[in-house]
Amino acid sequence: MLYRPFGKTGEQVSTLGFGCMRLPVIGDRRDNIDAALATEMLHYALDRGVNYVDTAFPYHGVSFDATPGASEAFVGEALAGYRDKVLVATKQPGWLVNERADMDGLLAGQLERLRTDHIDCYLLHGLGASMWKKLLDLGVLEFLDKARADGRVRYAGFSFHDESAAFAPIVDAYDWDFCQIQYNFMDVDYQAGAAGLAYAADKGLAVIIMEPLKGGRLAGRVPADVQGLWDLAPVPRTPVEWALRFVWDDPRVSTLLSGMSTMEQVVENVEIAERAAARSLTAEELGLIRQAEKAYRDRTVVDCTACGYCMPCPSNIDIPFVLSCVNNASLFDDPMGEKAAYHINVDLGNTASASECSECGQCEKACPQQLSVIEELARAVKMFES
Repeated sequence: MLYRPFGKTGEQVSTLGFGCMRLPVIGDRRDNIDAALATEMLHYALDRGVNYVDTAFPYHGVSFDATPGASEAFVGEALAGYRDKVLVATKQPGWLVNERADMDGLLAGQLERLRTDHIDCYLLHGLGASMWKKLLDLGVLEFLDKARADGRVRYAGFSFHDESAAFAPIVDAYDWDFCQIQYNFMDVDYQAGAAGLAYAADKGLAVIIMEPLKGGRLAGRVPADVQGLWDLAPVPRTPVEWALRFVWDDPRVSTLLSGMSTMEQVVENVEIAERAAARSLTAEELGLIRQAEKAYRDRTVVDCTACGYCMPCPSNIDIPFVLSCVNNASLFDDPMGEKAAYHINVDLGNTASASECSECGQCEKACPQQLSVIEELARAVKMFES
């Protein structure tokens, strides 16, 4: 495993971090983690040098409410015997904070679920301009200072989901140890993007990358025109390796998080991480990635990463699934296949039909990608219900 400095902290972090948002589950419930398989996957990665494990309050929950998801408790149990060998990261759910005391109460619950007396890397979850202002007004800086001073938190950071203009003011407002941003070869100029990566790194922050595979979209079935580009490379690589190596090629990246759902994905990611040094891609290979980005850009319909922030929908529409059908119909040239998949899931009760949308707008307020979800659901109705 390769390691890089974790900003100014003096820590060395594995270039591959284990994200615990998309663990394997039993059945259709996100909160029913297949603990045996997920533990085997996590231990495989840890035994091969991965030393950064990322979870959050809502991960593997059925909704973004006051009920914690199953991920933190799973991580706490699975790390028995490994705790002192890893940096454990979790996040404050700012949407549940209504007063200063809530911050301590939420952290106390997270420490208990994670079976530890300290969080190595504690993030303010999904910051944007409005959430940042709310937390500032409620005393979050005093909370972070106190939690670091008394040892409950070692390193303080934040994850970011907003327009690029909101990023630098947050970076400048506190003595952060690290930040977490969305970045991949399709999202160089999205949200914080490459400019934010450079800004944070220049300030001495460790930079953690989320969504390096764009919610898995860069790792699935590859369109023929994109695969044709990959086939031109002098060194053959899988689409997953191309996407991950693009991120790792930048030495300012401390680690990237991969939300792995199968053992095969863990094995592949670990193998790639062991040989993906910074600045190891040639100019020709970087040019090839830019061509692939353009080919994908020409095909993508909805820029959804399936993060699930829009859920639950009051009308019981599985929004990420519906939007994935819209995208897949274009990406894979298979509109009839996606129409069939859509109707099977509606008939099984896995999602309400897109035509059930009440246009309440709750999804659009929650979407970190700022998508016009209502319009996209209307597009799905035309594609799959006409």
